[in-house]
Amino acid sequence: MRITGTHFNYLLICKRKLWLFANGINMESTSDLVYEGKLIHETSYSRRSERFQEIEIDGIKIDYYDSKGKVVHEIKKSDKREEAHIWQLKYYLFVLERNGIEGATGIIEYPKLHKTEEVLLTEPDREYIRESVVKIDQIIHSDDCPERIGKSNCRNCSYYDFCWSGEESDDN
Repeated sequence: MRITGTHFNYLLICKRKLWLFANGINMESTSDLVYEGKLIHETSYSRRSERFQEIEIDGIKIDYYDSKGKVVHEIKKSDKREEAHIWQLKYYLFVLERNGIEGATGIIEYPKLHKTEEVLLTEPDREYIRESVVKIDQIIHSDDCPERIGKSNCRNCSYYDFCWSGEESDDN
């Protein structure tokens, strides 16, 4: 299985979510929060698709790539999981570099917050990504689904009902 940006993002958010997603249990299609994120992505920069290209390479899909400036633009709904967003984008830069596109940079855009974050790929980042790819592979090929994380971390997750059905309503 090819590692995608989603796999990389989920590694940092929740290993259980990563395992479920990689093993074909996909709850995003029924999530209002995921739909809201897609809507923000589609409506925030309406003319962007005219200027930038979409790239699919080695299992990743980059929606907006400025080939002249070698800049990947990633749009996110909120900065709540900013570290996961940064590493997902660094993984994209890593894949581009692995495919001969040297010196690419990234920008994470949070349109609702009027905030941007520049992302660069360093040598320590490359090593961390290589180690993380091994971890992702181990998790997704494990016979056992990882344990749930703390319930308060899960409130806005599309897998919440799946993981916590039948549980009492108080936080653990």
